[in-house]
Amino acid sequence: MSMKNNRELIRTDHRMILKIAVFGVLTIVSVGLFIFGMVTNSNGAVERFNTLKAVDKAGGDVETALAELQDYIHAHMNTELGGPNSIYPPIQLNGTYNRLVAEETARIEKKNEDARKTNEKVRQDADRICAARHPVGQIIQRAQCNAEYIEENSVSETNESVVIDESFYKFNYVAPRWSPDLAGFSLLFAIGFGVITLIYLIRHLHIRHLINIGN
Repeated sequence: MSMKNNRELIRTDHRMILKIAVFGVLTIVSVGLFIFGMVTNSNGAVERFNTLKAVDKAGGDVETALAELQDYIHAHMNTELGGPNSIYPPIQLNGTYNRLVAEETARIEKKNEDARKTNEKVRQDADRICAARHPVGQIIQRAQCNAEYIEENSVSETNESVVIDESFYKFNYVAPRWSPDLAGFSLLFAIGFGVITLIYLIRHLHIRHLINIGN
């Protein structure tokens, strides 16, 4: 190999080294932005999750907070909630569920309380009506009158139990593998710059090999 060709190879190799440095730095910067974007996405999901828990506990607008969390997770990568050792599903509206259980329990108790009040009034009415119909001496007739009146007018207490499907208040949203945000785009750039860096590195090694042969 001539000296002229060898010098040209050395100049080309210097350009390869410069390109490797430039695209290597761009790769590192892109990786850094990717990591920053992933952490930001994760923190954003946690922030909205904590807001949802606070709203659920306070009895606020749970639907809006839940919709905001769902939309955020579905639009950003690395926003999954929970983990292998945490509760599943990770989103549980315990405050809302417990309030509904308490309301349903109170409704059933009130219904039974109303039934007891009605039956107490029926017994009082039976005593009053049957006492007017049957003199003091007609004990059997009076007792039979009471029994018949109570049977006809009394109401039964409910046997209802509190049944609220807790699955309606438990959620798990899946984040996308890639999303068009800082994390997603910086990942693409990192891959692209990394490939270019690798190509220039291979060319650099090949040129160095040719230079060594020429020497």
